[in-house]
Amino acid sequence: MSDAAQPTAAEVRAALEALKAALDRHLDAVEGRSGEDDPAVSAAFDKLAAAAETYDELLYDAYDEVTPFEVVGDDSLPAYTGPEEPSALSVLIRRDYAVVEPQRLLAQAQRVADLDPDITSVNGVQGAAAAAVGKSVHAALGVLFGEYEPDEIASRHKEFGLEEGDSTLWVAALDELAEPGEWLSSPFDQADAQRVVCRFDVSSVFDDDGEADEAEEVEEADEADFDGTDEADEDDDLGDDDLEVVDPGR
Repeated sequence: MSDAAQPTAAEVRAALEALKAALDRHLDAVEGRSGEDDPAVSAAFDKLAAAAETYDELLYDAYDEVTPFEVVGDDSLPAYTGPEEPSALSVLIRRDYAVVEPQRLLAQAQRVADLDPDITSVNGVQGAAAAAVGKSVHAALGVLFGEYEPDEIASRHKEFGLEEGDSTLWVAALDELAEPGEWLSSPFDQADAQRVVCRFDVSSVFDDDGEADEAEEVEEADEADFDGTDEADEDDDLGDDDLEVVDPGR
């Protein structure tokens, strides 16, 4: 960032004052809360988070310093504003994949093309030769996703040389079902988070958190097992039949 674009000391100071004011307003809202889900507290929290983020950014840009605070993002959906009794639904699905084994992907697509020589269109290109499918990742993806349902690809992704990324499924309420073909030209433009009835997310970050917790539990268990006492000396008289084999991953 150039010197001309850097915030001034006055701008940083103003951001600090705004943060102080946001802290006061947040405390006032908490002290006067009317219930567990008081909207005034939520609003004050959001303003406090925004003020803290602004101050942190300006502080870094001006002085290359940061605050010791971290604002935890809210991944929850906004308040639901759809009908109480939805009569129609829209299911929005996103699944990300990485192509980690292109040759496997090409081979699988070529196999499909060989079994179905009547394939005349690949990714919308008419007259695509079946022999070319096994040489183009672009064409191979068109063949595989045209042959298999998305759920089948999700369950067999490794066979196709794919690696799963994050995925999400949103179930959104509609006032009425759209007319046939009405939204096909722009299927995702009308997604409204405030009409989502429920959502289901899958991400490796959840697994990482679980693995970290499990590793911590194993470490604590190891510390408890090896507390300085020599249990082997105490149990010299045990026979083989008295020994229990413990799975270390349990």
